Amino acid sequence: MPKNKPNKGLLKRIRITKSGRVKSKPAFGRHLRSHKSGDLMRSYRRSKYAHAADVSRAARMLHRRIVASDGGAASESATTEGGEN
Repeated sequence: MPKNKPNKGLLKRIRITKSGRVKSKPAFGRHLRSHKSGDLMRSYRRSKYAHAADVSRAARMLHRRIVASDGGAASESATTEGGEN
């Protein structure tokens, strides 16, 4: 049975964080910058996190399981429930 090959182009463009979120840089920030505002260019510097549908697509392209977390909301609710008892 042949091995599944990950999409190497996608591997170069994303990072998978420890919590399972897919992190990338926004598009449109590299060239043709003269007409773009400074606020817009600063916003391009910030990392972008993929939505759930894009995470599942990336997982299929990389042939690996990516479990996206909800950003800590579940752990926060668990601590509040524990404090009430």
